[in-house]
Amino acid sequence: MKPIKVMVIDDSALVRKVLSEVLNSDPDITVIAQAQDPVFAMQKMKNEMPDVITLDVEMPRMDGITFLKKQMAEHPLPIVMCSSLTKENASTAIEALRAGAVDIITKPEIGVKGFLEESAIRIIDAVKAAAVARVRKHNTAVINVEPKRSADIMLAKSTHAMSETTDKIIALGASTGGTEALRQVLSAMPAMSPAIVIVQHMPEKFTTAFANHLNELSAIEVREAVNGDRLYVGQALLAPGGKHMLLKRSGAQYHVEVVDGPLVSRHRPSVDVLFRSVARYAGANAVACIMTGMGDDGATGLKEIRDTGGRTFAQDEATSVVFGMPQEAWKRGAAEQLIALQDISGVLLGACRA
Repeated sequence: MKPIKVMVIDDSALVRKVLSEVLNSDPDITVIAQAQDPVFAMQKMKNEMPDVITLDVEMPRMDGITFLKKQMAEHPLPIVMCSSLTKENASTAIEALRAGAVDIITKPEIGVKGFLEESAIRIIDAVKAAAVARVRKHNTAVINVEPKRSADIMLAKSTHAMSETTDKIIALGASTGGTEALRQVLSAMPAMSPAIVIVQHMPEKFTTAFANHLNELSAIEVREAVNGDRLYVGQALLAPGGKHMLLKRSGAQYHVEVVDGPLVSRHRPSVDVLFRSVARYAGANAVACIMTGMGDDGATGLKEIRDTGGRTFAQDEATSVVFGMPQEAWKRGAAEQLIALQDISGVLLGACRA
């Protein structure tokens, strides 16, 4: 397999250097060019086209969003936005996802101890996922990603679920392409839908802006989860970036626990962590769906939900930006059915009523 050719666009020479070093450390990736702004980038792209672009948000002469929209309209390429952790940039990054960006990564915090351990994993995985993302009608290959840890490190596997209550819980997990997929699913949910818990692989602070964006489009209340939040009908809680979220139960009342912890299946938040807790505390009352994304996070947890009597589904290949996580769940027998994106909300609601 040929290495993934990447172009790094950022106005900071130091950021370009660090990103290039991180990406070149993986044998499947080669940085073929760097550019301090989109104007220089377009000149270099005349000589050689990259497979993936990492793109800064704020740059001189042409900002990242303008370049993104121009590129996606004229010559679509997988573009990963690289943004610093600010409220303003988080909102802009959500706009970038709506405009066609494949994913968001956080800009390297130069000199911060530990950055090149966890953040490097996130950067490399984002680029590999972007390389197989469906920005064109073809290119459906999947690059396998090995998980670092299982959900055992956060929550031991249980041999049985808690006794059934009358309240249904919907659990969703997604990664690359998931922002648009979740927008479509949640905007179709009625105001009195069952409570929903969600993990979307996304850096910290960006999940706040993403939850607010979803809330504006949906009849249900959507917000970023806070430790101890109780779950109600007509509400969806999104796991904060950089934290794991677990479902818990006290009597008949569900709530969430938001905690620190190591990467699980190469992610924090991890879908496997959420799904395992859903299997334990909701069991047969759970309805879960694994959606578009790279790797295998969520496949093990979805199988545990199915084994405890919950209803389980996965997004189909035709409507997935990356058919990695759903494919792995399907291969393991974790999902009872593959569903097109436009049908997911209806199928989940139907399963809740069954």
